[in-house]
Amino acid sequence: MLWLPLASLLSFGFGQLFKWSQRRGCHAPTVVSTNYIVLSSALALALGSQGNLQVTDTALLVGACMGVSFIVSMWTMTRALERAPVSIVLTSFRLAILVPVVASVALWGESLSLLQSAGIVLALTGVALTTQTSTPHKYSGIWALLAAAVVVFLTQGMSQVCLRWVHYAGLDAQRLVVLMICAAVAGGIGSGIVVLGPHRPQARDLAMGSAIGLYNLLALAVLLTALSQLEGTRFFPAHGCLVVILDGLFAHFIWREPLGRLATLGICISAASILLVL
Repeated sequence: MLWLPLASLLSFGFGQLFKWSQRRGCHAPTVVSTNYIVLSSALALALGSQGNLQVTDTALLVGACMGVSFIVSMWTMTRALERAPVSIVLTSFRLAILVPVVASVALWGESLSLLQSAGIVLALTGVALTTQTSTPHKYSGIWALLAAAVVVFLTQGMSQVCLRWVHYAGLDAQRLVVLMICAAVAGGIGSGIVVLGPHRPQARDLAMGSAIGLYNLLALAVLLTALSQLEGTRFFPAHGCLVVILDGLFAHFIWREPLGRLATLGICISAASILLVL
């Protein structure tokens, strides 16, 4: 059970590091791509030096699918944040915890009690309420805005489904190899996008991405370890709520971003939902 709070704490830290990089004016696509390249390179060196760099066909398939889903999710969210209200994007991003829960039940036959179902409903309510009011956006119509929200929801949800797939593909013992492949694919695609774009990477972008990549290695390794021991129907709602609670408290006390009444209520509901889910 200790893996869940540890994974949540590290995931929260990753989000804060990424937010810090944005506040420093770093180029987000470059930071994300560098993060994955450094993560993959560090794992390749570590696994190779230990003689554990053995890639099976299944690990290659799962890792490649995960890498594509990761970079597509990050790219989609970054683009959506440039055009849509932050509240809409973050709500879709947070509610995506529903996708791996449904997949865990429908694809892998995990059980879901009535009490857990009530906890998941509370969790979805809580994370939605933590979102602040919308700001002006560049989408011209409600349908375009809705489409952006759905795309963020589905792409983020699929990346979490891929994380769950590692366990059911029988790759718990090879999870670091899968993570290495995932990061290599995501970093390669992301680098291609950056190279083809107008922005030229700066030293601070690369330095920040490298630091985040080493941190992200630990965060994802712990997360995959937690998923090897906990059911997805328990892990994803509890993990999502813990991260939301930490984000809200940190934003209020450290970033000095005042919490509204709805956001405060959402944090309280999220905390209560964890008890039901677990």
